[in-house]
Amino acid sequence: MKVLLDHHMKKQGILLWRSMENEGWLELLEIPMLTFADAGLPIDSSDRDVWRFVQKNRLILLTGNRNNYGEDSLQQTIWDENQPTSLPVVTIGVLDRLEERAYREQCAERLIEIVLGIENHLGIGRIYIP
Repeated sequence: MKVLLDHHMKKQGILLWRSMENEGWLELLEIPMLTFADAGLPIDSSDRDVWRFVQKNRLILLTGNRNNYGEDSLQQTIWDENQPTSLPVVTIGVLDRLEERAYREQCAERLIEIVLGIENHLGIGRIYIP
């Protein structure tokens, strides 16, 4: 399972992956973190295009600020296009709190749980962590 890191949270994503690495999770599980550049996705892609991209490429989108404003918003896209086999979007509840070690570790643990039990999260649409 691969995770696409939303373009606006590169710094926070690096902090989160370091926590996962420090806890030994990345030695046990292969969970690559991709940036938009890694995936060949333009940073100005609409939320709808991003959602379709992650579904087509079987990636989990990790985000912090995608919203439900407009017909191409992430939430509207999920309402319109989510299927029972769709992968969830994982949204960090308070992105700025990833600076806090305890919060970051909670988010890392929850993300690991989601990846390990991905079949239980298909079709959910969006999961807020921690």
